[in-house]
Amino acid sequence: MRALWRAGAGMSDILNTPSNIYSLLNGKLKMLPAKGGYRAAIDPVLLAASISASEGEQILDMGCGTGAATFCLAVRKPFIRAIGIDSQGPLIAIAKKIATLNKLEENIKFQNIDLLDLNKTEKFPQFDHVMANPPHMKKGSVRPSPDPLKVAANIENHAVLLDWLKVSFKVVATGGTVTFIHRYERRDELIAEMEKYGSVSVFPIWSRMSGNSARRVIIQCRKDVFDETKVLDGLILHQLNGDYTETADTILRDLSPINI
Repeated sequence: MRALWRAGAGMSDILNTPSNIYSLLNGKLKMLPAKGGYRAAIDPVLLAASISASEGEQILDMGCGTGAATFCLAVRKPFIRAIGIDSQGPLIAIAKKIATLNKLEENIKFQNIDLLDLNKTEKFPQFDHVMANPPHMKKGSVRPSPDPLKVAANIENHAVLLDWLKVSFKVVATGGTVTFIHRYERRDELIAEMEKYGSVSVFPIWSRMSGNSARRVIIQCRKDVFDETKVLDGLILHQLNGDYTETADTILRDLSPINI
């Protein structure tokens, strides 16, 4: 689970409403904040936009937090079935409330499971797509916040990036996709590991101008389908005046897909 914002921290109206309930996807999805007022940022919205799921396919959202990516995908693809898992029980409890709030509880389920537990079991489900927005910082690389929720969202703990990848490829079916959104600076780690399992596509995300260092990257691998790694044009989020670009706006508000 990643990319939490504290309420009132300057988020755009894409994320904010005046009440405790806030919205994503231009009001199409109602969300509830986590303890401390933390709300989903745009990372899970972008992640969900990159999943090309068909009717009836099953999706796993690993480290789902309060379920923002899961719900965004369900709004985009109403006929998929998805499971979100997270090791933090309080976040799963909120996710279940959000599912009820949006009347999505029939096709969307949440379970309080540590992803490493999936690696220990002999019997496990096979998913058509696995997506994840894992902690972006290596353990020990930064001074941790006194807020345990923020630490869990941002800094690797007992499960490091390699663990997230191993579990993802264990539970995804042959021909299915594994998709991560992460810090651009860690793209080489992701690419090197994913290339062991299949063909890889890299989608950079810039804050304002392409050519400078990208802010985030979405990396997708199709299991057991091998081809050359592709680096796509990517996405510029903001205009020079700070507003979202037209392309970003249609993704964040109007359900336009990210084609990978």
